[in-house]
Amino acid sequence: MTRTMTAAVLYGKEDLRLEQVEVPRPAEGELLVRVEAALTCGTDLKVYRRGYHAMMLTPPIPFGHELAGVVAEVGAGVTSFREGDRVVALNSAPCDACFFCLHGQQNLCEDLLFNNGSYAEFIRIPARIVEKNTLLIPDGVPFEHAALTEPLACVVRGLEETSSKAGDTMVVIGAGPIGLMFMHVAELAGANVIGVVKREDQIAAAKLFGATEVVQIGAVEDVVAATRALTPGGRGADIVIEAVATPTTWEWAVDMVRKGGVVNFFGGPPSGTKVTLDTNRLHYGDITLKASFHHTPATCRTAFGLVTSGRFKCAEYITGRVGLEEVPAVFARMMTRNGGSREIKTAVFPGGVPR
Repeated sequence: MTRTMTAAVLYGKEDLRLEQVEVPRPAEGELLVRVEAALTCGTDLKVYRRGYHAMMLTPPIPFGHELAGVVAEVGAGVTSFREGDRVVALNSAPCDACFFCLHGQQNLCEDLLFNNGSYAEFIRIPARIVEKNTLLIPDGVPFEHAALTEPLACVVRGLEETSSKAGDTMVVIGAGPIGLMFMHVAELAGANVIGVVKREDQIAAAKLFGATEVVQIGAVEDVVAATRALTPGGRGADIVIEAVATPTTWEWAVDMVRKGGVVNFFGGPPSGTKVTLDTNRLHYGDITLKASFHHTPATCRTAFGLVTSGRFKCAEYITGRVGLEEVPAVFARMMTRNGGSREIKTAVFPGGVPR
């Protein structure tokens, strides 16, 4: 008898449907995980808005990629996990055999295997992800906290790419989920964080997650000048993280960094987007421009360590809790912010919201 489950399936632009689909069966090396908690994500919102993602998915396809749950069934040959284990399964795993993997750039793997479908009762975890990027959750760590590992792993890698050190002054442009995560991780690493935010309600969030100073865009005449004025000697920040993904904020980032500093363009604008940069300032200022994409197995484990250590403010990061049946409405609300501008991440509980 075929078993079915409820899953959110993306069909295209702003077309997300709850459907009854067949419960997948784990093949050799695979796991079937009962999803206990899945999290909304800015990337999922971007995919929902555009209707596709060139690398990760082609509709129609089960949707969502941040999850934690319990092993429900073990495929043949799996020895590292057993039924009943509490696990977080990352959304990808590298091949470890291609040019980029062999050059220490697993995030750029030519055969990067992605997995989607976390907004569902069950999800199948491919063998490569089981082997390389599935981790046991310690008792006492809530599932919704463990599910933060994937976005946090991307942020950890982004921070590592800047070679930041304790005492650095860091500007983070943007107070969405990723921007706030950068502020918090930078604070935990000993940086002095300046947040650049758009809305008034984001000021308190930026301070909660580690910003000692906050510049609100609409409240100052010159955002760059106001931000630089908060840096030592007005020279600019040692590091600037761009987490908005617009040409304007990319250009601000370069203007906010000091000579010899580092800019990380973490936010990815749409394909074909162009920016204008002052080449004289870049060259004579000896400025390093970086961009970061995705995570690696190593940064996944670093992020997981932060989550399970209790140092990361997981509970404060999750601002909404819903059942699976509410997922389409949640994404529609995220498009308009009608659900409240203070939302950061919503935890989805397929088995029902815990009391």
